[in-house]
Amino acid sequence: MLISMAIAFTLATRWFRRSLIKFPKPFDRLTGFNAFWYSHHLFAIVYILLIIHGVFLYLVREWYKKTTWMYLSVPILLYSGERALRFFRSGLYTVRLLKVAIYPGNVLTLHMSKPPQFRYKSGQYMFFQCPAVSPFEWHPFSITSAPGDDYLSVHIRQLGDWTQELRRVFSEACERPEAGMSGLLRADETTTKRLPKLLIDGPYGAPAQDYRKYDVLLLVGLGIGATPFISILKDLLNNIVKMEEQADLVSDISRTSDLTIGSNDTPTSSKVSPKRKKAVRTTNAYFYWVTREQGSFDWFKGVMNEVAELDQRGLIEMHNYLTSVYEEGDARSTLITMVQALNHAKNGVDIVSGTRVRTHFARPNWKKVLSKLCSKHCNARIGVFYCGAPVLAKELSKLCYDFNQKGSTKFDFHKEHF
Repeated sequence: MLISMAIAFTLATRWFRRSLIKFPKPFDRLTGFNAFWYSHHLFAIVYILLIIHGVFLYLVREWYKKTTWMYLSVPILLYSGERALRFFRSGLYTVRLLKVAIYPGNVLTLHMSKPPQFRYKSGQYMFFQCPAVSPFEWHPFSITSAPGDDYLSVHIRQLGDWTQELRRVFSEACERPEAGMSGLLRADETTTKRLPKLLIDGPYGAPAQDYRKYDVLLLVGLGIGATPFISILKDLLNNIVKMEEQADLVSDISRTSDLTIGSNDTPTSSKVSPKRKKAVRTTNAYFYWVTREQGSFDWFKGVMNEVAELDQRGLIEMHNYLTSVYEEGDARSTLITMVQALNHAKNGVDIVSGTRVRTHFARPNWKKVLSKLCSKHCNARIGVFYCGAPVLAKELSKLCYDFNQKGSTKFDFHKEHF
């Protein structure tokens, strides 16, 4: 039992799990997520040996006093129940791949059909299994589509052995771009090659799903950590469009009603009005996306352009930051800043990101960001949602605490799993 637990503990450490230690082949299989995941199933051997250890007792002879199995039955039932539930739930949700794309930075985007009974909130995540990669492993990924969309989408970055194999499998199914087309590897329902099968389980809750409780949102994503907030931005945008359509409908009905009343001798006692949905509490959202690679902006280019085009009232404010370039004002980045400003003023497109959102350089000054929100939204409850490296999480958490002690604006900090 001790040897089995020592193996599981060793392969679960950061150096082995993250493949920070490099071994020659074939010992390289001892590192990575697969080694961590499979070694943890040694618990079955540990439990069997523990039951045997409890049966062959020297001090107790009566069978009913040998109660080791009783204490082990509870975690075994919980584990078996969870596995059985996931097996049956994954069979209920049948999905069909609609589109596949591989972006710069080794990011795989999957669009799939949305099962009718699959209901979720923005900010939640679901588990994926690809039998072509592994028939046993399930991995969680944030849902990047909005609840109002008629499809499900995820963005998966290659960070380990499972995601590396997943990218390889889908790369083989993708067709090479035609002449004059984008250099991205793509595939859809018309692809001649057969796309791998996918199983899903979920949705599962996350802190970001409670974003509707706040007056103002501050969404901070580092690199691929922007994924849980893309769904929130799309959901907010859909709500804005619905509210504008509803306002236009009310205006048209009231105008028609006035004309009808004016043409009649006696006014009508009742007026027909459309049923209003419950208003969303959130009035403003600020999205800060910080990344090191310029190609990362291709991941969500369509969403950012859509928000910039449809959000006429400026309720959603987006900020892109590229940390691989010197900060604005530095002599080494003066030329690119000038060209960027001229092109954005002339064409309305940022030359760095290729979107309508202006890209800033270096890292944001978070103290200034929170101070600006305090002065702009006095007495508001602001939800700060962060997904990224733990170092910045500590800094943002401390800043939120400091501002809560000083002013009337309330900051609630939430860290997403990264």
